[in-house]
Amino acid sequence: MKFNKSITGFDNENEIAEDLNDKFITELNPLYRMFIEDLYPNCQSNEKISCWVDETRKKYDIVISIGRLNRYISIKKGAKNSVHMEGISSFIHFLIENHVKREAIIEYLKYHYGDGTTNGTGVKRISATEYKQRYQEQIDMINEEFNQKELLFKAIDRFVLSGNYSDITIDGILFGVRDDFIWIKKEDIIKIILAKRSTYSTGVHFGPLTVQPLDRCLNYNPKYEKQRFCVQIKWYNLADDIIQIMNEHVMNNR
Repeated sequence: MKFNKSITGFDNENEIAEDLNDKFITELNPLYRMFIEDLYPNCQSNEKISCWVDETRKKYDIVISIGRLNRYISIKKGAKNSVHMEGISSFIHFLIENHVKREAIIEYLKYHYGDGTTNGTGVKRISATEYKQRYQEQIDMINEEFNQKELLFKAIDRFVLSGNYSDITIDGILFGVRDDFIWIKKEDIIKIILAKRSTYSTGVHFGPLTVQPLDRCLNYNPKYEKQRFCVQIKWYNLADDIIQIMNEHVMNNR
């Protein structure tokens, strides 16, 4: 796959940080230099970069610093990118405090557990595919609620930009690996997610962000049972959406 190689996410973050740290902008290869100059449009070519990995529970993975200005970057690679996870209770609280209709919340819980209950205590569990075949009308109703513009702004911040544990918002996402990556800045992340809020999907979603349990545990394996009580947000078409935005910038600058 493009923008990928056999390397762990942690090692990937370290490689990129090492490539940038303690380098002058003039020392960077053309791809890194375009990236840095996009993040720092007023930087001088003789300025030195500091860069390090942040391993705490935040949305950003690396910090890039030039002068006294820091940029906070999330790094992704591969397919089916997970951008957020949290417990089902805190997710439902997020929906309640943002005035999502009670009916939609109940239907989401039924979708999440797939066992006919709103608390995961049902005996028979069904797959997401089977659930959609039976209850697509209810999923459509959930999506109508979840894709209200005001809620979507808050979802973008919680799931992609800031998260639950930090006041710092990311400045962009770098997708890929050393010498083979693309990127998208904060303002374009917001733009592309809002632009896709009306895109039809058979699954539950906030714009292009798909909502699902971390594991449906259909085989009742006790090892994975706890994962039924976690919500996972995935951005399946992240690379395609970044390329779309980058192409729009190219067309607009002609």
